[in-house]
Amino acid sequence: MTDALLWLSFGGPESPADVRPFLENVTRGRGVPPERLDEVEQHYQHFGGVSPINRLNREAMDAVRAELAAAGIDLPVYFGNRNWHPMVEDTVAKMAADGVRSALVFPTSAYGGYSACRQYDEDIARARESVGDDAPDLVKLRHFFDHPLFVSAFADAVRAAAADLPEGYRLVFTAHSVPDSADRAAGPPEEGGRRYSRQVAEAARLVAAEVGADGFDVVWQSRSGPPRIPWLEPDVVDHVEALHADGVRAVLVCPVGFVSDHLEVVWDLDTEAKEKAEELGMAFARAATPNGDPRFAELVVELVREHLAGAEARKLSDFPVGGCTRNGAPCAIACCEPVRRPVS
Repeated sequence: MTDALLWLSFGGPESPADVRPFLENVTRGRGVPPERLDEVEQHYQHFGGVSPINRLNREAMDAVRAELAAAGIDLPVYFGNRNWHPMVEDTVAKMAADGVRSALVFPTSAYGGYSACRQYDEDIARARESVGDDAPDLVKLRHFFDHPLFVSAFADAVRAAAADLPEGYRLVFTAHSVPDSADRAAGPPEEGGRRYSRQVAEAARLVAAEVGADGFDVVWQSRSGPPRIPWLEPDVVDHVEALHADGVRAVLVCPVGFVSDHLEVVWDLDTEAKEKAEELGMAFARAATPNGDPRFAELVVELVREHLAGAEARKLSDFPVGGCTRNGAPCAIACCEPVRRPVS
């Protein structure tokens, strides 16, 4: 029997005083230079020290509660984060105190890979360990990058953004960059690695096909860490410059790697990429992320129904279903093993 749904996310600061400790939580053990933290801190302070991610998560959770009620599913929805309050450890402790013995977990990431998937398993294991024997059984829901509702929400967002652009725009998909070594380790070893970048490319292909795009690019954003460490490239701002050099005069950016407009989307795309395009005289538009779309709440409830009612998993790709784990165990042996990052 399932007693609750835990909404598990990344977290974000909600006041200027939160920013530095939040960033230190995010980067602990990753060898990120202090000057890079100083730079990113200024990005947050540019927006009053508040990331939109917690607000957007709460709004999405309200939509999911309404969708669950409409479907006749009686599940309370709890909210926990990896890096900022409400911390997942505190949330799981509250769930145990409320008598929750078994819960499903919705991670706000559609993809596989260490940062996108296995780190959420680690969050679950850490939270259960902190609570002890009374911790509820926690089952993480699967990847959903190829779910038809995820794809259609992004496709409609691309169409809406295209209305502000001239004919002949270039469609560019972005996702969060990761170290190349981490991407090579993404997925079970027998898959040959790169589960994360391959899933991002497949989601981009599916969205592009639905909107009938003649061509598209997949690029990356928001890298951090020592410059000498190779990360997935090209960077979105560099790519805008390259498109301009090739004669492209309009660009539509779709953040297919993200489910909500957290600060990295707002800064890297709505600020840096947009400013670069404007500097070069290029028309620029950015597609919305899906968590404000009603289909996103429908998607979450469909994933819940796969467990509660044995509903068929709807998907548009041939990728194996992954990401569904219990109590923080990995999907498979050696799946998405963390790669030790050198300290700068």
